[in-house]
Amino acid sequence: MSTGRIDCDVHPAVPEISALFPFLSQRWVDYCVESGVEGFEPASYPPGMPLSARPETRRAGVPPGSDPAVVRAQVLDHGGAGRAVLNCLYAVQALHNPDWAAAMARAVNDWQAACWLSADPRFVASVVVSPQDPREAADEIARVAVDRRFVQVMLLASSQTPLGQRAHWPIFAAAEAAGLPVAIHPGVSGANPLSAVGWPSHYIEDYAGAALALQSQLISLVAEGVFRVHPGLRVVLLESGVTWLPSLMWRFDKNWKGLRREVPWVDRPPSRIIRDHVLLSVAPFDGPPDPPPGWVDRFLDQLGSTDMLVFASDYPHWHHGDVERALLRHLSPAEREQVLHGNAARLYRLESDEREAAP
Repeated sequence: MSTGRIDCDVHPAVPEISALFPFLSQRWVDYCVESGVEGFEPASYPPGMPLSARPETRRAGVPPGSDPAVVRAQVLDHGGAGRAVLNCLYAVQALHNPDWAAAMARAVNDWQAACWLSADPRFVASVVVSPQDPREAADEIARVAVDRRFVQVMLLASSQTPLGQRAHWPIFAAAEAAGLPVAIHPGVSGANPLSAVGWPSHYIEDYAGAALALQSQLISLVAEGVFRVHPGLRVVLLESGVTWLPSLMWRFDKNWKGLRREVPWVDRPPSRIIRDHVLLSVAPFDGPPDPPPGWVDRFLDQLGSTDMLVFASDYPHWHHGDVERALLRHLSPAEREQVLHGNAARLYRLESDEREAAP
């Protein structure tokens, strides 16, 4: 039973840092106050930039996406979605103090549960973790995963080291044990430059190159053997485009044929591993707004299946074209249902909830 599209990338905003104080120990409340910390709003979305928020999401004095009632109305009641996956981008992962970062991540998760998931049963959320201490992050996943309203773990793409490296494996082990996929979203959780060749001069360079970090992380996950060690793990690439994947898989397969002695645990073509374990959101859809005849069919043939695609609005951001016109209207009814609902319902274990809600 379909209950409407599942929006896999909705961003709730912390209205101000004091909103997290009820979920922090007094030690960390005092630390924030005495240090004069005003908040951790992500710098990747400049507040005044038009692409950072759609006009209807802006409210005087509060960040876009910070009011659950407004988000419920705009995404669920009037936005066409039956469920919304909340991915909070409050940038606690960028803190260099691992204890503080872990405490802030816990507070964000408890704030999401109390202020958002309790506001409407159609909201579900991602577990925010700090990657500086992977074992602490694994403990946080285990703590939060008992609440089934949390449906995935979120990591940021611009990390200190590639996410496939073994230091990060406790996070993947905890996610697999909890039955949760791991989402990778553009964002900064390390001190590295924003591009592979150093620090760019302009915002547009960072923005246009955001997908490159996701591509690097995908290569790392496969080459390091994460999916061999954790065969039940699924990974979702959010807000990174999709049409780049076929060419990357072709190049990865070609190079693997000549270099596979180096990575004997990659025992089949990388493209097969990716198709078995990875999904991507269709926002932003990096294809022509009015594709020529056959363009979408060729892309889907190269991709391999619409099983790899999930719908996302990226609310409240305003930086992608019309997914309906560019992609969805070119799909068959069955494929459209997969992308809008079925793939995400299976991924996030929402099918049983829908059966229970059915009359």
